[in-house]
Amino acid sequence: MPNRLIKELSPYLLQHAHNPVDWYAWGLEAFEAARREDKPIFLSIGYATCHWCHVMERESFEDNEAATALNQSFICIKVDREERPDIDAVYMAACQMVTGSGGWPLTIVMTPEKKPFFAATYLPKQSMMGRLGLLDLCERIHQLWARERGRVLESAQVLSGHLAGAFEFERGSDLQPDLGLIDQAVQGITSRFDAQFGGFDGAPKFPTAHRLLFLMNVYQRQRRSSLLDMISQTLTAMRLGGLWDHVGFGFHRYATDRQWLLPHFEKMLYDQALLAMAYLKGFELTGNELFAQTARQIFTYVLRDMTDNQGGFYTAEDADSEGEEGKFYIWSQHEFDEILAPEANALPWTKIFNLHPDGNFHDEATRSKTGLNILHLTRPWEAWAESLNTAPQELSKQWEVLRQRLFDIRKQRIAPLKDDKILTDWNGLMIAALAQGAGVLKEKTYLDAAHKAAEFILGYLRDDQGRLRHRCRSGQAAINATANDYACLIWGLLELHRADGNPRWSDSAVSLQQAMTHFFWDQEKGGFFLSHVEQHELPVRPKEIYDGALPSANAVALHNLLELHRFAGESRYLDQARQLIQAFGGSVQRQPSAFLHTLDGWAKYIEGVGERGAEKV
Repeated sequence: MPNRLIKELSPYLLQHAHNPVDWYAWGLEAFEAARREDKPIFLSIGYATCHWCHVMERESFEDNEAATALNQSFICIKVDREERPDIDAVYMAACQMVTGSGGWPLTIVMTPEKKPFFAATYLPKQSMMGRLGLLDLCERIHQLWARERGRVLESAQVLSGHLAGAFEFERGSDLQPDLGLIDQAVQGITSRFDAQFGGFDGAPKFPTAHRLLFLMNVYQRQRRSSLLDMISQTLTAMRLGGLWDHVGFGFHRYATDRQWLLPHFEKMLYDQALLAMAYLKGFELTGNELFAQTARQIFTYVLRDMTDNQGGFYTAEDADSEGEEGKFYIWSQHEFDEILAPEANALPWTKIFNLHPDGNFHDEATRSKTGLNILHLTRPWEAWAESLNTAPQELSKQWEVLRQRLFDIRKQRIAPLKDDKILTDWNGLMIAALAQGAGVLKEKTYLDAAHKAAEFILGYLRDDQGRLRHRCRSGQAAINATANDYACLIWGLLELHRADGNPRWSDSAVSLQQAMTHFFWDQEKGGFFLSHVEQHELPVRPKEIYDGALPSANAVALHNLLELHRFAGESRYLDQARQLIQAFGGSVQRQPSAFLHTLDGWAKYIEGVGERGAEKV
């Protein structure tokens, strides 16, 4: 029998609609039930394409014993973090306070008044190797709630009291921001550069496109060849490695190793958008055709597989298919050789793409080889062409024939889940990327796709008062937009205006910026809150400035305000940009490398004002 989630539209919630757990969606009904039944709340937050969310579901949420324990001890609530980033932001902050880390699935236990007192991420069903299991958690909380309620409520009160501090930032001075902080940030990043494999830090390795864009913008101002070398090496390594889908195009989420070989296989729309921007910028700076080709193929993937008939872009594709991560994307050498068999004089593709009889794909849990392979290159295309005494163009031509054959065969496999909800903020990013691509690559198809998506968002995800909605699925637009939605859509519209000069886009951007300021601006301390002024359902109102998987709304808004000032010439935009810088200035000064997109905006601001802070003429 389905539970209450069967009435929802979120693909993630619908994944759990047939669990034996008596799930509620976030809402009044759940909290009233918790008060009526005098139970704490078990809050589980994840998203449809999350591998470890699937693992926890299989181990516990689909298990009758675990479900019985959950139902007896708690009122259970499921939240799609992509639909409700505001809920996720608040309770992820609680998890980081309690555990020092975060991730998904996010597990929170809280009072019926929404005050958290326990936090974790993935939990196995049974306790093991020092990790608390779900069954033991249920028993412990049940006993504490019944016998030591006062201690629980006191703990919840203390943690909730600290939550507001997670979204407090130190103001800066009234002076102009210091470009020296940009040098500090660059030094912090470059000190973590992996000179052997490209990228930054060790495993796991994230592409983090806005870090690369930041370094490229610094290079444009300073012309430090060492920066461009790091950028080029990283862009090349990501494109050659297993992070890139060599058969169907697009980037997977991140690599679990230093070499960019073994990815977590989910594909996120925002990664495609931001990485397309990074490769476009890399192509402009270096002229490297591989970077232009990568951007084109990202757009090919998105327009082919991730685009709704009405023009909006879907959210993500799963890592798992048939219950196994990566199964859709990997190949045995035997299967690969059979595909090559019709070509008697085929080039050594097995060697080029590093396939082995025992496989190069390791099981993440056991680290044992699986006999399956991730296609990847360890040498650039030109180096292979030279070693094979073949022109690079001829090698590419032959690979395209084989790639298309592999793609057609792969289409016969059971595909990963496609999360086909359309999110305003992530669509704004893709609109921006396509508009940039149209200009850099001189391709009208990209501009047409950006136009269609913008028309869809402006037509279907705004209410009668012109306020944005966050999500559309099955023709239904719903959920109050966050500051992310406004900021990212404004970014996309401004890039469209830059690409074609149509005042429709700039007029819409101006209107949305006014609405964003009205609904999200902190009149007391400055900066934009994440949640709408009319929403009062969370213990605190979150505000974000840190760079995460994508830049924060405040960082994007800073760039938008400076762009609005550039073409409109109105001082109010520059004044608000100055207030935005001051609202977070002290925090940025303490840890500049955590605020790279913001620092990029600082540099633009400094370039746009004189020595005394007056507008340049």
